[in-house]
Amino acid sequence: MSLEIKVPVLPESVADAVVATWHKKPGDAVKRDENLVDIETDKVVLEVVAPEDGVLESVVKGEGELVLAQEVIGFVKAGAAAAPVAAAAPAPAAVVAAPVAAAPAVETSDALSPSVRRLVAEHGLDASKIPASSKDGRLSKEDVEAFIAKGGAKAAPAPAAKPTAAPVAAAPAGLREEKRVPMTRLRARIAERLVHAQSTAAILTTFNDINMKPVMELRAKYKDHFEKVHGVRLGFMSFFVKATVEALKRYPEVNASIDGSDIVYHGYYDVGVAVSSPRGLVVPVIRDADKMSLADIEKAIGAYGQKAKNNGLTVEDLTGGTFTVSNGGVFGSLMATPIINPPQSGILGMFRTEDRVVAVNGQVVIQPMMYVALSYDHRIIDGRESVGFLKTIKELIEDPARILLEV
Repeated sequence: MSLEIKVPVLPESVADAVVATWHKKPGDAVKRDENLVDIETDKVVLEVVAPEDGVLESVVKGEGELVLAQEVIGFVKAGAAAAPVAAAAPAPAAVVAAPVAAAPAVETSDALSPSVRRLVAEHGLDASKIPASSKDGRLSKEDVEAFIAKGGAKAAPAPAAKPTAAPVAAAPAGLREEKRVPMTRLRARIAERLVHAQSTAAILTTFNDINMKPVMELRAKYKDHFEKVHGVRLGFMSFFVKATVEALKRYPEVNASIDGSDIVYHGYYDVGVAVSSPRGLVVPVIRDADKMSLADIEKAIGAYGQKAKNNGLTVEDLTGGTFTVSNGGVFGSLMATPIINPPQSGILGMFRTEDRVVAVNGQVVIQPMMYVALSYDHRIIDGRESVGFLKTIKELIEDPARILLEV
């Protein structure tokens, strides 16, 4: 009996999706609840699993094709078994076969989807050395892209055979190559939102710098005990999230948004935290951050980071948010102007900490300093609120006891 493979029901805000990666090809055996294909939306990657044990009978929609909710993209033949591979005929006894060099696994492995096999071959990678994030251990295109982005080593080239004919002329030294690839749904959505933000909001950015020495000393003193008690490492993001919540309470315009001709003041504090994933930058939301401890925030950030790495974030994880914090410092950025995430009205940018010469109590000293930036929508937030907001962040981080005392 043939069973339909359908695109899952898409979230209300998602109109369509794209077939990202088929993990099986027609004729392959499948098991119930085994991931068959990844469907990529502009927010998350959805896994479509096999409805029953059997064989993947056919694929209706190939990789890269646009699909809609509940659309049929393939068929599984329930209860069927994969066709056996025909055995090679034995060589005649009198003939001694010459040894043949084994072809690289990346070119012959049936376990790889066409797009993954092509990407692996293009970059000369050894597929066996690339960690897979899927439950069944199969490589996805995102796994390979992440491996490449981290500087994955290329596979060792096979030894060159001795020439038996005239050597082929080498390619011209000045040859320049180009590669054209379609933009992912997530990247296209990011581009759309950034352009929309730039064209509809009056974005302005104000800067300040923070002496990180007090919070660094506090973290160094208690980080081991903190991890032992709470089971999570103490980072700097939790301090900044707590400081952000306090600043939002003092300047509610920064936590508000524009809806038509109205200003909506949010009485809650859902802080989005930008994290990097194999598919690009995503912003999961820490809800009711004002009710959370430093340990709770660190656990939430850690969980989101792991889900992002494994493409496990849901639409609910990424929906909403009244303000965003983005840490460009983890990539080495010294200063930048972050773009707000509509319909939010502000975003806090954190950057790398470096030793700089500063004046402290009339003395020239070297201190670990961090630039911070607040980009905001000038239609709703004035200079007084923006400068005061960033000054509050500075004061709280430079005197972290005030975060705990909420003063």
